[in-house]
Amino acid sequence: MSDHTIRIEHQYLDLPSFFYSRVQPSPLNGAKMVCFNDELAADMGFHSANKDQWTAVGAGQKLLDGMDPVAMKYTGHQFGVYNPELGDGRGLLMWETIGPDQRRWDWHLKGAGQTPYSRFGDGRAVLRSSIREYLCSEAMHHLGIPTTRALFLVSARDPVRRESFETAATLMRVAQSHIRFGHFEYAAYHQGKDAVKTLADHTIRLYFPDLMSLPEDERYRQWLAAVVERTARLIADWQAVGFCHGVMNSDNMSIIGDTFDYGPYAFLDDFDAGYICNHTDQGGRYAYNRQPQTGFVNCQYLASSLTSLIPEDDIRSALRRYEQAYNGRFLQTMRDKLGLTDPLEDDLSLIMDTFSMLHQHNVDYTLFFRGLSTLSSRGPSTVRDLFINRSAADDWLQRYRQRLSQETVDDERRERAMCAVNPKYILRNYLAQQAIQDAQTGQYDTLHELLDVLKRPYDDQPQYEIYAKLPPNWGKHLNISCSS
Repeated sequence: MSDHTIRIEHQYLDLPSFFYSRVQPSPLNGAKMVCFNDELAADMGFHSANKDQWTAVGAGQKLLDGMDPVAMKYTGHQFGVYNPELGDGRGLLMWETIGPDQRRWDWHLKGAGQTPYSRFGDGRAVLRSSIREYLCSEAMHHLGIPTTRALFLVSARDPVRRESFETAATLMRVAQSHIRFGHFEYAAYHQGKDAVKTLADHTIRLYFPDLMSLPEDERYRQWLAAVVERTARLIADWQAVGFCHGVMNSDNMSIIGDTFDYGPYAFLDDFDAGYICNHTDQGGRYAYNRQPQTGFVNCQYLASSLTSLIPEDDIRSALRRYEQAYNGRFLQTMRDKLGLTDPLEDDLSLIMDTFSMLHQHNVDYTLFFRGLSTLSSRGPSTVRDLFINRSAADDWLQRYRQRLSQETVDDERRERAMCAVNPKYILRNYLAQQAIQDAQTGQYDTLHELLDVLKRPYDDQPQYEIYAKLPPNWGKHLNISCSS
């Protein structure tokens, strides 16, 4: 099955039983492996993957020794409203493996069938949404943004009813932890302070072990501050790359600061600060420009569930770290994207004016920064051609060149550095849609080629130039919902 240095555990089962329900996967018929992430498997210590075996596991037809599937129980705030009826409604935590490098991996099978927390759902996932998650979690990883990852994707013959009948699929999602903010809300509001302490101790011991040497009161305070900072830096990374999550409910917030649960996400095409990628988000609660504030609100929800553990002054102090961490990460990342290595006081003004200009002129976000990266070698046309109003581009470029004149780095080094932080290839919604449409006819070549392109988002890949083009008109602002 694997390298002999891999250890099998299931430490989530050490928590009180009210945190989970044991559930067996519901088998699927006619299962077929669509994607297997060989590089990730090797990274986890699985060097000789038996694809037939993993197909059977993905289809719910087989459990390996040590697998003890459970549906996790948690609650959370959805669109600002507390919902006590949440939990793994279609996914099962199978086991944990520890690889040769001592990294821990939770294995979570999405689409495994009904659980006690399915409410009125069928517990299934469909090929369409599973491909979207596979693509985006891998795209985010290769962009250098913390994220869950996809180990493999299995399709099946079974039909699943959504707006129409669709193909069933399962996805094996892996991460260092699947514990969410919502786990702590559930512990605090339904199980009491002992449950909160037990869950916090479990989380710190496994995922924040450097805090274990601290006295208990200091440990909890430092841990909350670390979670707040990780969340802030994550969302700064989203903003800098133009990523919209779409469903930033507190049950979709990872306690270790990973991008978690890919539903109606989108990468920005024409820049629109208020872009809403989830068409069920009528009020725009999770619009692109509201994501930083929403991240902070979710940290407040988490903090409110920890009042039995951490004094209020310490909670307020930890929450203040959010703004500092966000602003610091965002400012530094945007300086890097603009090629500014010698910080000046006016840089923030230039950055914010750049965003205003992109918004006013609906300029493609990714192509703008990539074009800017090659300004010295390819000239201004790659930037100017993105504008209908060329004089607006010229005015901004004049200001930008003036700022670059205060830099000490030469053009060649700056171009190299900027191309390493401004991706040429992102997962535009229309590219995912093309891969899905082909996959639904049994053609997976488009999907596999797109995955190959997304592995090297910062590199020039001349044979894949078409993937870096502006989207066609039909491919902009596609309607994506939570349906899965």
